[in-house]
Amino acid sequence: MAQSLTVLLFLFCTFFSKTFSEDGVYVTNCSTLQMGQYLCSDPVIDPKTQQPAGCTPEGKAKVTCYTAPNIVCNENNSSFEKEIPCRYTTGYSYETALLLSVFLGMFGIDRFYLGYHAVGLAKFCTLGFMFLGQLIDIILIATQVVKPADGSEYIINYYGAGIEVIRMDNMTYRMPQADWEVK
Repeated sequence: MAQSLTVLLFLFCTFFSKTFSEDGVYVTNCSTLQMGQYLCSDPVIDPKTQQPAGCTPEGKAKVTCYTAPNIVCNENNSSFEKEIPCRYTTGYSYETALLLSVFLGMFGIDRFYLGYHAVGLAKFCTLGFMFLGQLIDIILIATQVVKPADGSEYIINYYGAGIEVIRMDNMTYRMPQADWEVK
């Protein structure tokens, strides 16, 4: 009984929190708008970092969004700011790191450039771990597994070939496929 009253109270509050004015304009809170009820402008791309301007270390940037016709927000009429994902960079170029790894990796210059000074010194003293460490670092940098030591991302063109690693853990659900069945 208490659960059904809670559900009814929730539905009542959500229905009456969205109101229509006398001229047919839908007035609501901007944070509750669904896709299609607003349109966001393109982000301003910073030419130095190739990411949206104002990208924070948490990987968020803000863009201005506008509501659809006949929808007005309670806060400030018909525009609001929305956070979009971005890749926070601090100035390490992907191309530079890869070229340093290919041509000067045996001396550890690639690791010095990325901020891993101890590994760079070890590679310098052992001639790139007898060139095996250089080969491994070329692969790790090319696949963007090794990133700058400060935790940021590489500078890659905004519309360039950035790699998004998809990881799987024990909480990942796999949809059964038809060809998995044993007959």
